[in-house]
Amino acid sequence: MSLLPKSLADVIEALGTMPGVGPRTAERYAYFLLKADKHKSQKIADTLAGLHGGTKYCPKTFALINSDEEMSPLYADPARDKTIVAIVADPFDVIALEKTGQYSGTYHVLGGLISPIDGITPDSLHMPELLERVRRDKVAEIILATSASVEGESTALYISKQLEHTKISITRLARGLPIGLDLEYADQITLARALSGRQAV
Repeated sequence: MSLLPKSLADVIEALGTMPGVGPRTAERYAYFLLKADKHKSQKIADTLAGLHGGTKYCPKTFALINSDEEMSPLYADPARDKTIVAIVADPFDVIALEKTGQYSGTYHVLGGLISPIDGITPDSLHMPELLERVRRDKVAEIILATSASVEGESTALYISKQLEHTKISITRLARGLPIGLDLEYADQITLARALSGRQAV
């Protein structure tokens, strides 16, 4: 016999499926929503219901865009330099780099980092699309903007190997970034310095 109403237990179970949310945190979130004005819960429910229908991936960069857009504005904008491509792991890394105000090139979101232990291989990432972009957009510089973790370094090395027979300049963000830190958690000043001080690979 459950000690909680089924509707509350269901919410706790659903919240607990999110990364980083343990049982106690899920319980606190659920109880907060129960105590709060019901309009707050309804607003959250409405935004979640519209999440998948209102969002999609750009077919060129794989950044997140509105469902009514054909491609990312950061790619479509004629002021952006398509010959420079910053390669990042996740869509939120794009936002982190954009906040620096120091970058005017385009992006390519891999959709993760190579991690065999987690079953993520190069085939799981948007590598073929990257190689096609390199050819189509006559890319002159690739900025490897993956994290300084083991997975980030392995991914950067793999990409470098794929492009080693080209004349493309391959650079890496400078080491102002702490080891293991995801880009989205880096402060803007550190990230801007890492971007401006990028080094050849």
